[in-house]
Amino acid sequence: MSYSQTALDELEGGQLDAFKKSFKQALNNDSDDLLYSLAEELYSLGFSSYSETIYQQLSKKYPNDDGLKINLAELAIDADKDDQALNYLSQVSQQSPEYVRSLMVAADLYQTQGLFEISEQKLLEAQNLAPDEPVIEFAIAEFYFTTRHYRKAINNYLDLIKSGTLEMSSVNLVERLGVSYAEIGKFEQALGYLEQIKPVHMNSDVKFELAFTYFSLKDYQKAIETFEDLRDSDPQYSSLYPYLADSLVNQKRVDEALKVIQEGISIDQFNEKIWQKAGQIALMAGEDELSLHYLKKGQEIAPDDMEILTLLSDWYVSHQRHSDNLKLLEPILADHVFDAHLAYNLALSYQATGNVKKAAENYEIANHELADNPDFLKHAALFYRQTGEVDQERDYLKRYLALVPGDMEMASLYEEDL
Repeated sequence: MSYSQTALDELEGGQLDAFKKSFKQALNNDSDDLLYSLAEELYSLGFSSYSETIYQQLSKKYPNDDGLKINLAELAIDADKDDQALNYLSQVSQQSPEYVRSLMVAADLYQTQGLFEISEQKLLEAQNLAPDEPVIEFAIAEFYFTTRHYRKAINNYLDLIKSGTLEMSSVNLVERLGVSYAEIGKFEQALGYLEQIKPVHMNSDVKFELAFTYFSLKDYQKAIETFEDLRDSDPQYSSLYPYLADSLVNQKRVDEALKVIQEGISIDQFNEKIWQKAGQIALMAGEDELSLHYLKKGQEIAPDDMEILTLLSDWYVSHQRHSDNLKLLEPILADHVFDAHLAYNLALSYQATGNVKKAAENYEIANHELADNPDFLKHAALFYRQTGEVDQERDYLKRYLALVPGDMEMASLYEEDL
C-alpha cells in the first residue's frame, strides 16, 4: 500500500497524527501521479492546505504545467487570496491547452468580486474557443441565472436540454428553465417545465416557483395545494405566507387567509410584507383595529416602504382619523417626497381639519397624476364648491362628468353654476 493510501485511510479513521506522518512520507516517497491523486482526494475532503502543499511541490518539479497553476489558483480563490489566484492564472498563456480552463476559473473569480462584465467576457471567450463544450455553455447559463439575466439563461439551458443534457453538476436544467421562465413572467412556459419535475426532486425554492406560477395563472386551488405542501415541508419559508393568504382570499376564504398570515407573522416577525398583507386581510375580515395594528408594525420595520405607508394613510382617511394621517404624512412633505395618492390623502385631511390653503395645494399636486380618477375629481370639485371657487369647481366637475356621466347629483351641481 502506498503512503498516500495509508494517509487517506488514517484520515478516514480520524487518526490525524498518524495521517500527518504518512502525508510527509507520501511527499518524500510516492510517485507524482499518486501525489496528484492524493491532492484531489484531500481537496474533496476539505483539506485544502495539504492539497496546496502537494501542488506546490509538483509545480516546482514541473514549472510549465499549467494545470497545476490553475489548481493552485482555485485553492487561492477558496482562501480569499484573489491577487495570488490572478497571479497564477496570468501565467497561463493563450497557446496553452489549459487556457480555456483558466478562463473558466477567472470568470468564477471575477463573479465573486462582483465584476460581472469581466466574468461574462471570460466565459464568452472560452465558448468562442470551445463552442461545442457543454460545460462552458452550462457555466454561461448559470452565470446569467445567478445574475438574474433570465432571458439569456433560457437560451443556454434550452440548447443544453435539446442536446440531451438534463442535469449537470447536480443541477436540474429543466428546473432552471422553468424558474427562468417564471421570473420573466412567462408562466405558461414555466408551468410546462416545472410540472415535469418529480416531487422527490423538488426543493423549497422550486416548490415556491411552481406555486407562484399557479398563483400568477390564477389557478388558486393548485396554488393553495402547492403552497400548503411547501409549508408542510418547510414552515420557515416565510415568503410563502402572503401568497398562500392571497390565494385563499381569491377563493373567498378570508377567515382562513387571516389565520395563515398570522401564522406567517409567528414565523417571521421582521418581514414587513407579511405585516402589510396581514393588515390588508384583517381589514377584509372586518377586523379594523387589528388591521391598523398590523400596518403600524409593518411601518415600524420598514418606515420608507411606500406601499405600507399608503395603506396606513388610507386607513386613517377612511376612518376619519385625519390628525393621525397628518402626523404620518407631514414628515414626508418635509423630505420633499412626492406621491399623487398621498397628496390626495393629505388634501382630504387638511380639508377635514380646516386648513383650506394646504388642502388646495395638495389637490393641485395630486391633479397632475389623478386627472382621470373619478373619486379624486369628485372630492376636488366639492372642495372648491365649499370654498366658493367656481371656476375650479366647474373644471373638476366637467372632467368628472366626462368619466361618470350618469351621476345626476353632480350633473345638477354643474347645471346650477351655468
